[in-house]
Amino acid sequence: MFHSPFFISLKIALLATLLVFISGLFLAYKSLHWKKTRKIMDIIFLLPMVLPPTVIGFFLLLFFSKQYPFGQFLDSVGIQIIFSWWGGVFASFIVAFPLIYRSVQSAMEQMDENLCLVARTLGMKEITIFWKIVIPNCIPGIVSGILLAFTRAFGEFGATIMVAGNIPGKTQTISMAIYSAMQSGDFQTAYIWVACILLFSTACILVMQYVTSYKWKKVEK
Repeated sequence: MFHSPFFISLKIALLATLLVFISGLFLAYKSLHWKKTRKIMDIIFLLPMVLPPTVIGFFLLLFFSKQYPFGQFLDSVGIQIIFSWWGGVFASFIVAFPLIYRSVQSAMEQMDENLCLVARTLGMKEITIFWKIVIPNCIPGIVSGILLAFTRAFGEFGATIMVAGNIPGKTQTISMAIYSAMQSGDFQTAYIWVACILLFSTACILVMQYVTSYKWKKVEK
């Protein structure tokens, strides 16, 4: 059961989303203080959103290849990324990162900056301001970014198949299972997995809408 495409997709998406959440939250907050490098960094971080997934997979394949320094280092310590579910995690991480980065960044930009300025004049540390002021005021944007990144990682195909491959019981996600079923003419299996991913993605969108609307009503009161 745990080797089914659903649980493999879920495992990859959860871990990728955790990595995206930590890095995206930190970099989105730091980006507010960037001056000259803001536009350049935004281009770098948002580029995976517009690049074809196969191009992202191509670059990851080169990055983790034994022909390049980092790939050689991983091989020397016995770590295999290519054709493993970890390859799927890194591919999903890169593809999903722009969604949470931009969502959180937008939420932080819309926050009243005077709240942070007042906190600084009262002697609060930056880490305290971040957790006590920024995070509570940006919860809708953060949750929306997490759910969007999670659903994107859950359904990732192009970059994942290039880095992790399509190995049943090991790296075959739902998207790959649909592809394999269509290739073999097994439409019944394809319909089942398509229905599964549609229901799952719809549920995530409904949760996102609920969180956003709940926060908006709370502010109006």
